[in-house]
Amino acid sequence: MFFSKKLILQFFSTIFITLVFFILLNNLIINLFRTDMMFDLGWLNQPSGFALSENSLPYNPTNSYLWTLLVGLSNSLKVIFFGLILSTIIGVIAGASRFSSNKLIRILSSYYVIVIRQIPLLLQLLFWYFVAFLNLSNTPLSILGNILTISNQGVRLLGIDISVEFSALLIGLTIFTGASIAEVVRGGINSVSIGQWEAFRSLGIKDSLGMKRIVIPQALPAILPGLTSQYLNLAKNSTLAIAVGYPDIYAISDTTITQTGRAIEGFTILLIIFLILNLIISFAMEVLNKIILSKVYKY
Repeated sequence: MFFSKKLILQFFSTIFITLVFFILLNNLIINLFRTDMMFDLGWLNQPSGFALSENSLPYNPTNSYLWTLLVGLSNSLKVIFFGLILSTIIGVIAGASRFSSNKLIRILSSYYVIVIRQIPLLLQLLFWYFVAFLNLSNTPLSILGNILTISNQGVRLLGIDISVEFSALLIGLTIFTGASIAEVVRGGINSVSIGQWEAFRSLGIKDSLGMKRIVIPQALPAILPGLTSQYLNLAKNSTLAIAVGYPDIYAISDTTITQTGRAIEGFTILLIIFLILNLIISFAMEVLNKIILSKVYKY
């Protein structure tokens, strides 16, 4: 046959999906027109009129909705940035600890991964916010002298004041994502041939040094794809900030939609922002993966 059955099926499937899409889009446009709610971004220049409990950029209620959303985006990026760094550190340490010669360390890292991954992230965030922080005393508790103090008003680190909402969100995201990264790291290390372990041990190299200089570099090509997925999950999970009252882009967008009634525009902006953010993370990790692969295969 000139055209295979598979090709014909794909052609008609594409036509059907395209037709359904345009029918739904047409119905949406008609309904918006009837309710006088056509797509409009003019409201972005109007003053927001509401205060924010925390802002990374200068802000007051007279600022426009557009600037308010940018402030929310900066708040989100701050959590995501520090979350990626801290969760990576915790994940790598916990994952590598599964291969420690110390039995206690192996058990603790194993139980950390098992317990944390079984508890929903939302519950963990609420625990850190309502139980771990709000139940603290008003009197600051010094942990490392003047370096770190904690109270129910927030955290002070090296003179920098950090809100309770940001602290609870960052800790919750970091510990939860760190457990998943630990499993990714463990799987990557397992992919390294046992002969590599035997080789550096036969040379008298300690496990800790061998892990750092020999095993981890070879495991990176297997680790990075899974690590990328966890980074993307952390960025998306940051929208749970609304549960602890942290004014991230999603929480501010929700308030904006409530005040303006522009749900379609609001969610469209939100979807585009997270699409671009995730594409940036994916692209950066892909570049890193290619660099590491080129160095691995070079040798």
